Amino acid sequence: MSEHHASVTVNAPLQQVYAFFTHFNDFPKFMSFVKEVTYLDEQRSHWVAQVAGTQEWDAVNENWIPNQQIGWRSTSGLENTGSVRFEAQGADRTLVDVFISYTPPAGVLGKIVDALGVEARFETVLQQDLEHFAQMVEKAPAGALDPMQSHYLFHDESAVTRNATTARQSQTMENDPMMSQQSLQSREQAIQQEAARTQDQWQQQQAATEQQQAREQAAAQQQSEALQAQAERDRVAANTTPDQSQTAQQRDLDPVLDTLGGRNASMDRSPIGDQDGTSRYPHYQEDPMLARSPAQLRGSQEPGVEEIQEESPWNAHIRGTTPVEETPEERARRQENA
Repeated sequence: MSEHHASVTVNAPLQQVYAFFTHFNDFPKFMSFVKEVTYLDEQRSHWVAQVAGTQEWDAVNENWIPNQQIGWRSTSGLENTGSVRFEAQGADRTLVDVFISYTPPAGVLGKIVDALGVEARFETVLQQDLEHFAQMVEKAPAGALDPMQSHYLFHDESAVTRNATTARQSQTMENDPMMSQQSLQSREQAIQQEAARTQDQWQQQQAATEQQQAREQAAAQQQSEALQAQAERDRVAANTTPDQSQTAQQRDLDPVLDTLGGRNASMDRSPIGDQDGTSRYPHYQEDPMLARSPAQLRGSQEPGVEEIQEESPWNAHIRGTTPVEETPEERARRQENA
């Protein structure tokens, strides 16, 4: 027997993929090599397919495990068996593996025909039709379990679109209420409306993406300009900044940092370090120690600073002793002693 295998991953939940695949009679609507699948009863079906020419057979279902596996075996016509396994790859991904074995028709001649490339051609077509199945499921509404709800049915390569189906298959579709002219028109309108909504959503997303990109570009441009302006200001400042000695001379005195002995010590220095000392201590230049005493208070009997004739020790140490004019008696006495 000639054995073939094909697989595909469908972006849909396991239950939905399984339900779609078990609708054998819908295969000609999206597959290219299957021309007819009609039901004889709940377990048996009649198939017509393009396998090394047009081949027919009756098949019976076997080894079905819900949401896991389906299988069949021919009872007449082309001798073949097959199975399809379904494996969940996640919540919305399902791996489908198809295994088909058949005996080439016409005995030895059939084997020669297979050797000439028919076998490879069949496996290629099988893989392509599996990919059509995946698209058919993925383009159906979420949760749909009937292939007629998919927008992908009747694509250009399907047997129905190419008018390659048998008369029995065409009759079966005419008797299907979902294949009536009115149902097909309603389905086409729904597909067009869905396509229009999808297009509108895509355009809105595209517009939002473009606006976001424009905002990001504007923000980047503003940041770049601000950085360039700051760099220019820094460059100008570096070229025009005076040396530290000039800056120290030109800057304003700080009332705290430049204070040595009081709030007004930051002003121009005076002998006692206080700018307003002139008004409070008018004699500070004559005798700094005695000048710190206030002037005679009003009504006080104590003499003021200007009335004190005693020499200040501090003043004598700094400025020397002040000469005193001699009296005639002192001058005579000094001359006698000399």
